[in-house]
Amino acid sequence: MTAFRETGWAKINLALHVRARRADGYHEIETLFAFVDDGDAIEAEFAETDSLTIRGEFGEGLSAGGDNLVMKTLALLRDRYGADRVPPLAVTLTKKLPVAAGIGGGSADAAAMARLVRRHFLSELGDAALARLVSSLGADIAACVASATCLGVGVGEELSAVPDLRLGGTPVLLVNPRQPVATGPVFAAWDGIDRGPLFTGADMRAQLFGARNDLQRPAIAQCPAIADILLELGALRPWLARMSGSGATCFALFDAAAERDTAAALLAERHPGWWSMAGALR
Repeated sequence: MTAFRETGWAKINLALHVRARRADGYHEIETLFAFVDDGDAIEAEFAETDSLTIRGEFGEGLSAGGDNLVMKTLALLRDRYGADRVPPLAVTLTKKLPVAAGIGGGSADAAAMARLVRRHFLSELGDAALARLVSSLGADIAACVASATCLGVGVGEELSAVPDLRLGGTPVLLVNPRQPVATGPVFAAWDGIDRGPLFTGADMRAQLFGARNDLQRPAIAQCPAIADILLELGALRPWLARMSGSGATCFALFDAAAERDTAAALLAERHPGWWSMAGALR
């Protein structure tokens, strides 16, 4: 049986500036998306009817029904292009990424499903067209389609390239305390203070030091372990360490893979209960 495969690359927010609350309940943000070269795995094969099987360390308790973003994506593309173009598929999702973790797990999985369908059945679709189609399912999904470093504004769905930010191959370490953090309450606890825009310019790496994640403080209030992780990561001397998204995952960027690997080994020894993933930026 032919199996189709795709990866839901882990998303990180190198910076996330919250600018305003909107009347519809969403927030205006400016964020720099980046993606790690590892993540959840999706496999699919032809079947009589659609189905979803969820495996992996973080699969327990997740819905495998039509309300799962993976299945919503498949249904959306079939509704748009027809069953003759998008056939029934038996899908297996292997969850390597923690859920409610600020690294786009569900959005990355939805985008991976979209890429899988596009690659094998809708090859005429480019990234921009595909992102527009699936963005209605979630703001981060649009960025996850290309899974390339980009600037997101609005609610994160208005994307533009950042060619001056050349971070491909940068060693990265993700760390999570295995405590889920709900996005809604973190955004709701933002203090409403606009601390300024996320500037983009010639020396993007230098500007990253002056950037921030405005959700870090309210996320720490919900999950104090985030502060512990950031303290530990900072002591390992990366060139940048910050919380991603609404938490609780934090990331550290290093100049060399050996530095990242040494940091990962030390953290595993000191905090065996924490989850971590070592990789590189795409």
